[in-house]
Amino acid sequence: MAEAAGRGAVLVAMAREAIAERLGLGAAPERGDAWLAQPAATFVTLHRHGELRGCIGSIDPRRPLGEDVRANARAAAFSDPRFEALRVAEFAHVSVEVSVLSPRTIVAAASEAEAVAALRPGTDGVYLECEGLAATFLPQVWESLPDGLAFLSALRRKAGLPARHWSPALRLTRYTVEKHGDDGAR
Repeated sequence: MAEAAGRGAVLVAMAREAIAERLGLGAAPERGDAWLAQPAATFVTLHRHGELRGCIGSIDPRRPLGEDVRANARAAAFSDPRFEALRVAEFAHVSVEVSVLSPRTIVAAASEAEAVAALRPGTDGVYLECEGLAATFLPQVWESLPDGLAFLSALRRKAGLPARHWSPALRLTRYTVEKHGDDGAR
């Protein structure tokens, strides 16, 4: 438990340092820990005064953990299309959360009702693919959408599908996260 917390603190620090470096507030230190070189998928989520300020990530491992965290932190701060690029004046008020994703597994469901019944509120992150469209919600989204049907409907809308769309082409996978964060008080 303490080891995971220590690693989480390193990941959050790396995310914050990557953003600070891009803002011109100092160079991010190099870290040579072997565990940071293992492939992993992560999301970095930024909040300012409790409101979402950016969230970007990788759904599948495609680069080393440390590299993925740094890249996603910069993308969340400066490239999330929902927000303007983070400014230096905001940085001290931004909290940083790093989610390390488990490998995805298929949610076997032939209908919307089966899908809703199979989901584990508060535990599952869900990735939806259908007809060339895709979207994901981290498990943290269950906090604002605790109802399975509402969660799945919002995920479909996020992907660009009608809220109640269902077809044999719709594919759901799930994952869990190891979540680490700071309070943004810097």
